[in-house]
Amino acid sequence: MTSTSGGAGVKPAITDMPGRSDLIRLGVGILGIGSSGPLIALSTMPIPTLIFWRNLGGAIATAPFALKHSLDKRGVKWALAAGVVLALHFIGFFMAMRMTSVAAGTALVALQPIFAAFFVRISGGNIPSKAWLGMVVSFIGVLFISGVDLSLDRRSFIGDLAAIISAALAALYVIFGSKAQQTLETTSYTSICYGMCAVTSLPIAIIGGYQIFHFAAKEWWVLLALIGGAQILGHSMFNSALKRVSPAVVSLIVFFEVPVAAIAAKIFGIGNQPSGLIVPGIALILIGCTLVVLRTLPSKSSIEAMVNE
Repeated sequence: MTSTSGGAGVKPAITDMPGRSDLIRLGVGILGIGSSGPLIALSTMPIPTLIFWRNLGGAIATAPFALKHSLDKRGVKWALAAGVVLALHFIGFFMAMRMTSVAAGTALVALQPIFAAFFVRISGGNIPSKAWLGMVVSFIGVLFISGVDLSLDRRSFIGDLAAIISAALAALYVIFGSKAQQTLETTSYTSICYGMCAVTSLPIAIIGGYQIFHFAAKEWWVLLALIGGAQILGHSMFNSALKRVSPAVVSLIVFFEVPVAAIAAKIFGIGNQPSGLIVPGIALILIGCTLVVLRTLPSKSSIEAMVNE
């Protein structure tokens, strides 16, 4: 596999399936991001404040490793754009984790590859006809979850909508990250992206009048767990794999976040627990998204063309 070195303009082979080292990274990443939902549900820190500290911590942690690499202007622009989108994605995701069940929220965010396919289509690419069945199955799952939540609890329904918007933003974040890492090392990309995410969320916290500093010790411990687990072991590991692995494949593997988050939330009694009626909807979303990704893989040219623009 080819990778960039020191920001050189050599493109990684983004359509490759995961090798052994990337499978390890992705496995660690699943455990990392799987801890995100339950921890967010456990925290009471204001959402913009939590996003700010989490991403500032991630940027600081990766910055020392990024300093030895040169920067490419085009890559930096994509990394900055990814940081803004990441902040907006986090706002939606954090809202979902606190308003609906962790399992339903993470399942709805797993709609990411559906939105990625639509973005490819909007940019002039084609969606394979075989992928439409998966989209229909996922859409039925979304209607099932949101319909049940609306009938039971309007707050949960709003959380479902936040999760769906978050999924669309997550798709853009992954695409922008792939573009940035054509010419940036992963540590450079994550430092810039996380830093920009923190810069984006801080004014929102200040203008919104949210508290920034004075929290109980428990809140800071939850924050440290988020930085170490979800940010460093989660997002950073997936970002590293994106240098060599197709965004479609990474999106498929991210699905495993759903059972990991649900099991963690169940064990520790964190957040709202899903109604038994919602479980079929979660299953339909995962099955549908899996069909979309697997049926798109034989024709990766559209995704690659979008990333190489």
